[in-house]
Amino acid sequence: MSSPASYLRTGAMQSVLVTQAQHAATARRAPRGGRVLRESAGTAPARVGFVRAPRGGGGGGRRDLSAAGLGRLLSYATGDHKNHEVDDVAPVRLFVGLPIDTVTDGASVNSARGVAAGMRAVKLLGADGVELPVFWSVAQPESPDRFSWAGYRAVADMARDEGLSLRVTLHFHGSPGGNVPLLPVWVTTAAADDPNIHFTDRSGGRHEDCLSFAVDELPVLHGKSPLECYDAFFRSFADSFQDLFDSTITDVTVGLGPNGELRYPSYPPGSDGRGFTGVGEFQCYDKYMLARLRRHGKESGQPLWGLSGPHDAPRYSESPDACGFFKDHGGSWQSPYGDFFLSWYAGELVGHGDRVLAVANGVLGDKPVELSAKVPFMHWWHGARSRPAEAVAGFYKSNQKNGYSPVAKMFARHGCTVIVPGMDVCMNKQHRITGSSPDKLLVQIKNACRRHGARIAGENASLVVTHTSSFSRIRSNILTTERMRPGHFTYQRMGVEFFSPEHWPAFVEFVRGVVCGEWDEDEERDVDATSGNANAMEAQAV
Repeated sequence: MSSPASYLRTGAMQSVLVTQAQHAATARRAPRGGRVLRESAGTAPARVGFVRAPRGGGGGGRRDLSAAGLGRLLSYATGDHKNHEVDDVAPVRLFVGLPIDTVTDGASVNSARGVAAGMRAVKLLGADGVELPVFWSVAQPESPDRFSWAGYRAVADMARDEGLSLRVTLHFHGSPGGNVPLLPVWVTTAAADDPNIHFTDRSGGRHEDCLSFAVDELPVLHGKSPLECYDAFFRSFADSFQDLFDSTITDVTVGLGPNGELRYPSYPPGSDGRGFTGVGEFQCYDKYMLARLRRHGKESGQPLWGLSGPHDAPRYSESPDACGFFKDHGGSWQSPYGDFFLSWYAGELVGHGDRVLAVANGVLGDKPVELSAKVPFMHWWHGARSRPAEAVAGFYKSNQKNGYSPVAKMFARHGCTVIVPGMDVCMNKQHRITGSSPDKLLVQIKNACRRHGARIAGENASLVVTHTSSFSRIRSNILTTERMRPGHFTYQRMGVEFFSPEHWPAFVEFVRGVVCGEWDEDEERDVDATSGNANAMEAQAV
């Protein structure tokens, strides 16, 4: 991902801000059929309050959280409405992700002027807030006893001063690029002494960006367990940002695995998994996972089954039918052994999420924020009966039931929103080759969440959407009239591509479409003209 410095081009960013100021001026009149009037240029976009979903699924009160004018069209229906314009409803909130490397040394903000300009641009466009990625390796780099929050606090203050809401994502494992260290130095030194604290595949390859879930409660980090370290991290975060929980910080997302997702790192070691569409491999070969598997085998009366993972599973990039385990008909996954192993493997994943969310709730449960966590959107090979890519990542339920159901149940128990990072995924030729079915997978996730009472939210899978069809897909998913509509959507993420002439106008059109619906023709001409002027100014600046 590009650095904030790469999009800090004064002329270009000024043109963006000018465009948005003029956009606000031309949008003073409500679109046909609308009720909400936009405020004039120079003032904050029109906002409406929203009903915050109660933690734990119980009753709850109303809290004004500066939700954007998106609420007019993106609202939860509270009755049998025939259109989206309902007044006593909760709107979908729009966030835009800040660059991964907004803070990399803990003490300062990289290209603070660029970050501030980006915040101003998306604020004028009508976004509710921004998402700030916070990394364990940055906030607690050198010692388990010292934290460095100054850089992250500076970004939070920028959001507060701009009148934006802030969604904070707390990452405990590796980052998807951006020159952010994978783990704190003091964790990597512990791993040097005991490499088995990392996930390991059957060839001995280790994922050095992710701690094995089997060590959650073991004192493998200089005498402390990972859960104890996570607890200290949550408490330091809560203390350092205490004054912002009643105003700016509205959401906290807890990272539960690689790239923030609750999953096993089933992609090849050394990569971040992006673009990987292979079946993947099981990650149960560190000594701690194997010890838990052996114990499970003995407790189940099948000690031999607990000696290792499946011997007939495919390699990372092989197809499901390359070996016997995942074959649609007669595969080992359908045997008693297959169910034994896959149920245990999935149970270890759910157990990890349950432990970490319990710690997070213990610290943040009384804060006025919405707690959330992310699940993977592994749509490739979803058409296969065994759903191998999902199973290898840890999503499985006996008798070909909904593999996301145990996870949704666990999330609901903690009052945690399920973030689905695939709201932009459309079927294409490559997807057909890998048996992809994004539509069916999204329905499966929603059904699991609906059954267990878990809220959902959304993100885009591509770091910058480039196709009109992908924007249409996002719009369809967040404007859906069904009950399982996302509570908020985060567009990922700012950077040079985000503000480029190839992307920014399309993003403006997307947000304008979902906020304003149908526009008058003269307004269309005015905004098109200002967009053209902005592109010309940007080209000159570059």
